[in-house]
Amino acid sequence: MQDNTATSLDSAVARSAEQALERVAAARTAIGAVIFGQEKVVEEALVTLIAGGHGLLVGVPGLAKTKLVETLGTVLGLDARRVQFTPDLMPSDILGSEILEEGADRARSFRFVKGPIFAQLLMADEINRASPRTQSALLQAMQEYHVTVAGERHDLPRPFHVLATQNPLEQEGTYPLPEAQLDRFLMQIDVTYPDREAERRILIETTGENDVRLHAAMTAEDLMTTQRLVRRLPVGERVVDAILDLVRSARPGETANDLTRHIAWGPGPRAAQALMLASRARALVDGRLAPSIDDIIALSEPVLKHRMALTFAARAEGETMSSVIARLAARLG
Repeated sequence: MQDNTATSLDSAVARSAEQALERVAAARTAIGAVIFGQEKVVEEALVTLIAGGHGLLVGVPGLAKTKLVETLGTVLGLDARRVQFTPDLMPSDILGSEILEEGADRARSFRFVKGPIFAQLLMADEINRASPRTQSALLQAMQEYHVTVAGERHDLPRPFHVLATQNPLEQEGTYPLPEAQLDRFLMQIDVTYPDREAERRILIETTGENDVRLHAAMTAEDLMTTQRLVRRLPVGERVVDAILDLVRSARPGETANDLTRHIAWGPGPRAAQALMLASRARALVDGRLAPSIDDIIALSEPVLKHRMALTFAARAEGETMSSVIARLAARLG
């Protein structure tokens, strides 16, 4: 009886996986028809959502970060809303607030008016232009999937994802995000300039009169089904050990490798959880049903970069977080 149950479960997972692979491939194709020259960024954004996490897109203005988020909302069939973060934005502008109403019988009562956070995909545009107080208003929602206003709990829609865009911190008028909030982002996705051929295609295809019409390749229910599937995909012992080796080697005092002297503080267990989920999701996006060590190496920087800090001495020596993580990941191979 147990063998029949296991066989039935395996076949159900196989059918679900086959459907998920088709949907994810269709979504990736649809996004690629609008976003040019950013294949790695598109892949990492899709991995973030399929893994059930939140993403932080970092890059200078004009690199289609906002366009990417809008496109993801349409292609994945999500109810998406956008909030432009500014220095005067208040927490209630995001979460919502209670207003006092008077009925026909002149009885007064409070009614909660939902803010834009009550969406399946929230685009927090230029999140680091808002004050730390407003940035932290997202913290509870991103971790616990509900908000508390005037002592009352309000559950958020499912699925719920935050894709935030951020300008480089050296630009004027920006505030660094608190470490606790950074840790809630599954991945930091660095958006760089496109290469020459991609920029040529952008010039030709976005300045004419024809506009690409997007269509939904998935529904919100499809996405949640895929997210559940991700958690059921098998992960080999070698991959699990690679995750642990990488995360633990990035903590000062944890291991005796020569690179930890450059690290002021390293990633916690949430980083290992993120790598586990993201590696499964990346395999699915790539048309595979099980992650490999190559997935861990490829995801090491976007998953760890915002969860670590270099020492002052390391920065003075010209070290970068990317180079340190790359050398740690190279030891897995």
